[in-house]
Amino acid sequence: MPKPVRRRDLLALGAAAGVSAIAAPAWASRLDVWEPRRAVLHNLHTGDAFNEVYYANGSYIPDALAEAKRVMRDWRNGAEHFIDPGLFDALHAIGSRLETRRPFQIISGYRSPATNAMLHARSKGVAEHSQHTLGKAVDVRVEGVDLARLRDAALAVGAGGVGFYPRSNFVHVDTGRVRQWRGA
Repeated sequence: MPKPVRRRDLLALGAAAGVSAIAAPAWASRLDVWEPRRAVLHNLHTGDAFNEVYYANGSYIPDALAEAKRVMRDWRNGAEHFIDPGLFDALHAIGSRLETRRPFQIISGYRSPATNAMLHARSKGVAEHSQHTLGKAVDVRVEGVDLARLRDAALAVGAGGVGFYPRSNFVHVDTGRVRQWRGA
């Protein structure tokens, strides 16, 4: 059963919608405002899946976003955090570009500050002030899709940061400023 939507999540969603209407990234204008948007996610650590329309009739759907937030939670400690709806829009656009219905396999979604600090202490490759801690990043791969092709689709969408980690077998996607890098 989905968790109830909290007031602060609705306020954050409203703020995100207001901000996106004012300062939406250029790629977002290519999304049809009336076309339903679906996210297809599979968290590899928890086994949780999400395959729902999260946006329809010009609006984000709070219950769907609440369930997607649960699937994107910090798997190490169960902490949940508001997830930027623009991140789901980016994944939707990337999936459309790849022409696949396969789920985005989540390696890392939201990271609590404690989890991020622990990972940062272990590896220089983890940003101290990661977009993951803000609910604005996800590390993904798609079964059957070459990792370089996934990276290229993410770059073409231009949603924000794109990190390519071929040895670790994932692509980082975030809704921060547009930038790219290569990791391990």
